Amino acid sequence: MIELQLDFLQYDFMRSALAAGLAASVLCGIIGIYVILNRIVFISDGIAHAAFGGIGLGYFLGQDPLAFGIGSALVTAFGIGLVSGRRVSEDTAIGVFLATGMALGIMFMSLSKGYVKDLFGFLFGNILAVTWNDVFLILALTLAILVLVFLLYKEFLILSFDPVYGEAIGLPVQSLRLLLLGMVAFSVVVLIKIVGIIMVIALLTIPGAISRQHMKSLAGIMAGSVLLGAVFVTIGLLVSYLLDVPSGATIILTAAVTFFLSTVITR
Repeated sequence: MIELQLDFLQYDFMRSALAAGLAASVLCGIIGIYVILNRIVFISDGIAHAAFGGIGLGYFLGQDPLAFGIGSALVTAFGIGLVSGRRVSEDTAIGVFLATGMALGIMFMSLSKGYVKDLFGFLFGNILAVTWNDVFLILALTLAILVLVFLLYKEFLILSFDPVYGEAIGLPVQSLRLLLLGMVAFSVVVLIKIVGIIMVIALLTIPGAISRQHMKSLAGIMAGSVLLGAVFVTIGLLVSYLLDVPSGATIILTAAVTFFLSTVITR
C-alpha cells in the first residue's frame, strides 16, 4: 500500500491535481451547504453552463478563457438574482441565462481560429492538467470565500433558514443573496477546471447532501462535507490512476455511489 501511494504521488501533475482537489473540497464543503440550504442548486447549474459563453469569448479574443468565464459567471449570477421576481420566475430566468450562455459559447467557439484544444477539458474537466499556478489561484479564492463566510456567518445563517426574519430585523437580504450568488459563481468557475461544466454541480452538492444526512449543526455539516470532498477527490484520483480512466468522472462517480449508500443506510 505504501509503494502504491508513493507511485501515485511520484508525478508532479498528480501532486498538483491532488492539491487542487483538496483545496476545492474546502470550497465545496463551505459553499455547497449554502447552495443546498438556500435551494439554489439549479441556479448554480445555470451559472456553470452560462460561464461557457465567457470561455468561448476568451478563445475568440485569444485571451485567458477562465478569466472570461469568471466574468460570465458573475454576470449570470447577478442577472438571475436581479431578474427573478414577480414578473419572471426564478426557473425561467435560469433557463434563459443558461441557454444564452451556452449558445454564445458555441457561437464564439465556431468563430475562433484554429483547434480549440481545451474544449473537452472545460466541458468534462481535466484535473490532471491543473498547474501549480491554478492551485495557488484556487487557494486564494478559497481563502477569500472562507473570510467572507467567517465575517458574515450569522447573516448567511439567517438568510439560509429564515430570510423573512432577516428582513424584519433590517438585514439587507437581497444584497446578501447577491453576494452569495457571486461566491457561488467564483466557486463554480474553480470547479470547472477540475470536473468540468457538465459535472460541476455534483461536486458542489453531493458531499454536503451526504454530510447533512448524518450531522445536525451547520458547522458539523460543513466539516463533514469538507472531509468527504477530500476523500472523494483522493479516491477518485487513485482509482483513475490505477484504471487509466477520466479523473473528473471517477471523482463524481465515487461521490454518487457514496451518496446512494448513505441514503439507503440513513433510511
